[in-house]
Amino acid sequence: MKFNLKNKVALVTGGGSGIGKAISETFAAAGANVHILEMNEEAGKQTVAEITNAGNHAVVHQCNVTNADQVANIFQNIGGIDILINNAGIAHIGNIENTSGDDMDRLYQVNIKGLYHCMTHAIGDFKARGGGVIINMASIGSSVGLSDRFAYSMSKGAVLTMTYSVAKDYLKEGIRCNCISPARIHTPFVDNFIAKNYPGKEKETFAKLSATQPIGRMGKPQEVADLVLFLASDEAAFITGSNFPIDGGFVTLNGQ
Repeated sequence: MKFNLKNKVALVTGGGSGIGKAISETFAAAGANVHILEMNEEAGKQTVAEITNAGNHAVVHQCNVTNADQVANIFQNIGGIDILINNAGIAHIGNIENTSGDDMDRLYQVNIKGLYHCMTHAIGDFKARGGGVIINMASIGSSVGLSDRFAYSMSKGAVLTMTYSVAKDYLKEGIRCNCISPARIHTPFVDNFIAKNYPGKEKETFAKLSATQPIGRMGKPQEVADLVLFLASDEAAFITGSNFPIDGGFVTLNGQ
C-alpha cells in the first residue's frame, strides 16, 4: 500500500474543519495516529468522532497555537510525533491603509508565531527519533500579489521562508520540511464569508470567486489533503525545501 502512515504519529493544527479536517481524516485512514490541535474543541471532537466511527484513531487537544505553554504541554503529553501539519491560520482583508497594527499583530501571532511554537517542539522530537516531516500551509499569497491581502500575504510569505530555512538547517537530521500554497479552496469559511459580506448575492459571488482560478473552480479540501498525504509519506522521501502550489493554475496561468 502506497502512502501508508501505519504506526506514524501525526499532529494536525486546525483539524476541526475545512482543509485540516480533510487532512486529519485522510491521515487516519492511511493508518496514522492523529492528534488534532483545535481552538474550537467541539469541532475537533466532531472530526474525531467521524474518524473513530470509520474505525480509525484520532484525539483532539483544545489549544491556541499562539500560547507557547499550551503547545509545549501538548507535545509533552503526546510523547513524540513523526509528522507535523501546520494548518491552523486566520485571514484578513485589507490593503496597507486599512490594516491596523493590531491586525498585523493578530496575524503574526497565529500564522507565524503559531507555526514557530509547533515547529520548535516537533524538531526536538524529530532529532530524538532520527527524522520527521513538517508540512506548512502557505498560500498563493506567499508568491504573487493579491489585492487587499496585505497582512495575510505578509504572514504567508513568512511561512514560505520559514519552510525554506528549516529545510536547510535540518537536512542532516533527516527532517523534511515543505509547504503547500493553495488558491481558493471551497470550505465552510468561504461559504460563511460570502453569506456575511454578500447577502442576497451568494450564488453570483461564489461563481465570481471560482472563476479567479484559471481552471474555473475552487479546489476541494480533499484535493489538498491528498497532496499533504503524499508529502508526508515515505514515497516523498526525496522532497524537501519545496513549495507546492495547488491553485488551478493561478500562479502560472493568470494573465496568459
